[in-house]
Amino acid sequence: MIGRRGVLAGGLALTALAAAPPAGDRFVRVEGQQLRRGGRRYPLIGTNLWYAAWLGADRPYGNRARLGRELDRLKALGINTVRILGAAERSPLHGAVTPVFRGPGAEYDAGLLEGLDYALAEIGRRGMTATIYTNNFWEWSGGMAAYLTYVNGGHFIEASDLSRPWTDFPDFVSDFYDNPQALALANDYLRTLVARTNSVTGKPYRDDPAILAWQLANEPRPAGSEAAFARAYPHYLDWIRSTARLIKSIDPNHLVSAGSEGLAGCLQKEACVVDTNASPDIDYLTMHIWPQNFGWVKRGALAETYDVGAANTRTYIDTHVAIAKRLNKPVVIEEFGFPRDGGSFEPGSATTLRDRYYRLVLSAAADGYRAGGPLAGANFWAWNGEGRAQHADRRFQPGDTAFVGDPPQEPQGLYGVFDADRSTQKVIRDWARAMRG
Repeated sequence: MIGRRGVLAGGLALTALAAAPPAGDRFVRVEGQQLRRGGRRYPLIGTNLWYAAWLGADRPYGNRARLGRELDRLKALGINTVRILGAAERSPLHGAVTPVFRGPGAEYDAGLLEGLDYALAEIGRRGMTATIYTNNFWEWSGGMAAYLTYVNGGHFIEASDLSRPWTDFPDFVSDFYDNPQALALANDYLRTLVARTNSVTGKPYRDDPAILAWQLANEPRPAGSEAAFARAYPHYLDWIRSTARLIKSIDPNHLVSAGSEGLAGCLQKEACVVDTNASPDIDYLTMHIWPQNFGWVKRGALAETYDVGAANTRTYIDTHVAIAKRLNKPVVIEEFGFPRDGGSFEPGSATTLRDRYYRLVLSAAADGYRAGGPLAGANFWAWNGEGRAQHADRRFQPGDTAFVGDPPQEPQGLYGVFDADRSTQKVIRDWARAMRG
């Protein structure tokens, strides 16, 4: 049996080598409303793994062996792409991750950058791809709020401050788009990142087919309130266009996307979604779907409110598909998540409603893909794998190294999929097979 398997594997390897596409065709491209690679459609079968660079770092907080195990688990599920974080800024805000790629100065952390190199090398070695987001509208990785503190004397607003209106934080962050000093700092790092040469493979990032796309930021929003939206919107659009253009000027080989939630990040304005993605340097649209965060389902009454959440989800997907058709570009369901039964955070606990919701979203992704576009696939949020909460309150604390997909400002286990969540993994595995047809 072993010998026979070896012969087959060798034959397949030779066949694959002979049929390998030319170097220029190894990148994922956009043709009309489809993603394509090597002359074939590319089914985007993905997850979010923001912490890949942290695990890949050769530092006390890193864990390269675990990174390999997590990527192997994902590949076994049928996942072919991961969305990872390529930037994090030192921040005074509560819930921000540590360590980080940079502070206010011009020095960038070599350990994390080399961790990103290692992660990309391992992703590429498995024939997978990565989307790298390079900034964050939210506080959990520093992001735009951190850049503002570097240039405004340290002033900030806590996103978690319940004594203030919720819109105060996004309104504060929207100042980033019109702050030349903050923008210059962010662009300096962006140039360094996109122009980087991988210290593991020796390959410039721009020439690496393991990169699927660069992303301007995680969930950039024009603002939180109508008043701030009116002020910030022109500057937000200028930032979208100029940043996408900057990336393309350094790396013309890879796709660029905004990283937007869609309507939820645009105060429900369809024109905003269109404008966000209309630039010729934005290759595809994204949408993020969070039925609990959006108020479609209630934490204490998930079963009773599920049908409303499901109906709203279908409408949300259909609306963004229609916008993508108008723009003649692909669209990806880039984030979605659903709580565990009873609001548990425990690995392996019941996920009856979550599995039902995953089937809803992933079936829509598969149906859209099989129909020829523009729906190109999905990334579920997120892969926790063998990571576990380290504290009784399930909260991340500085110094923790058992990273999970739930970011530091959230309970560890809120939305992520653990290696013990067998039923959810079956849903994912079935979806991956459906996407490959």
